[in-house]
Amino acid sequence: MMVINRFVVEHDSDAFRAEIERARAVLAAQKGFLDGAVGRNVDDPTRWVLTTRWEGPGAYRRALSAYDVKVEAWPVLGRAVDEPSAYETLEPGERANDARPRVTD
Repeated sequence: MMVINRFVVEHDSDAFRAEIERARAVLAAQKGFLDGAVGRNVDDPTRWVLTTRWEGPGAYRRALSAYDVKVEAWPVLGRAVDEPSAYETLEPGERANDARPRVTD
C-alpha cells in the first residue's frame, strides 16, 4: 500500500524540510516500510508531499504506534492536508478492493 501526505507550508520551508525528512527517516526504520520520498511542488513551492510505501495496512498502522514515530513524525503528519491518505497499490490487471468507503467512528 502507499500513503500520500500532502502539506501546505506558508512559512519557514527550510525548517519544515528538516522536520519532514526526520519523519520519513523515523518511518523508514519501522518494520514493513518499503520506501518513501519527500517532494515539493514544482509550480507552487508552498506545497509539499511525503509518500511512503508499506507491506500492507497492518504494517503502516503498527508503525504509527511506535514510540519514535509518535514523538518525531506525528507532529509533522498532524499538519497534513485533511484528506484520505492510504491507497492500495494496483498492478496492471490486478483486482481492486471493493469500491466502498471505509469509515471508522
